[in-house]
Amino acid sequence: MVFDPFTIIMLAVLAVLIFFMFRNSRKRQQEMRDLQSKVVPGAQVMTNFGVFGTILSIDEDENKVELEAGPGTVLTVHRQTIARVVDAVEAPVAGSTPVIETEPEFGERADETPRDDTPDTKKSEG
Repeated sequence: MVFDPFTIIMLAVLAVLIFFMFRNSRKRQQEMRDLQSKVVPGAQVMTNFGVFGTILSIDEDENKVELEAGPGTVLTVHRQTIARVVDAVEAPVAGSTPVIETEPEFGERADETPRDDTPDTKKSEG
């Protein structure tokens, strides 16, 4: 049985595709395990549909999570809808000066912007 070069190349490409398929599958499984280990009551999370909230309780048997989206608003969602755990934002250190942006608001004029008072002329006109 003789293999031509085209068949050998096609088999090599197929082997590479299968390798990457298994590698990506393992990576996704590891990310899901990491996420599930971080999903605990009290964690700040975001769901797949964009709702942010705090986990109040988790029902392992029925895969339900009670999520407080706002004061007094409790949602019951499926555990798999938790997309990610939101990292806490660090509060500014006391005594440090905040950085103030000097960008003008929409519609405001910026006083420091240099003005170009020269008329627009084309090279062919001059």
